[in-house]
Amino acid sequence: MLSNFSFANIYIACGYTDLRYGIDGLAQTVKERFALTPFSANTLFLFCGRRNDRIKALVWEGDGFLLLYKRLESGRFMWPRRESELKNLTYEQFHWLMEGFTIEPGIQKIKPPESML
Repeated sequence: MLSNFSFANIYIACGYTDLRYGIDGLAQTVKERFALTPFSANTLFLFCGRRNDRIKALVWEGDGFLLLYKRLESGRFMWPRRESELKNLTYEQFHWLMEGFTIEPGIQKIKPPESML
């Protein structure tokens, strides 16, 4: 999906989005929930519902919106759920997401226990 396109910005709406929304509902979500303009040229907004097997993408093409919908036949997207904010993805992270990998690092820095110091 969108493999041949190059976007200046790729935003992912973490958490859940109601995928019954169409173009107007998703554009309103971008404007009200994230305080961004959905009319940004060369910008991709990605949304995922409660089921991790389908996503919607919204792109402003200058003369109108393009709404894309992808449903996986098997497997699930590794969608970040613990936040209800917008993340700016790199193109590499976007490809990882589309290939079924997580966009967040698997190894996280931790603080050693006080008793061991």
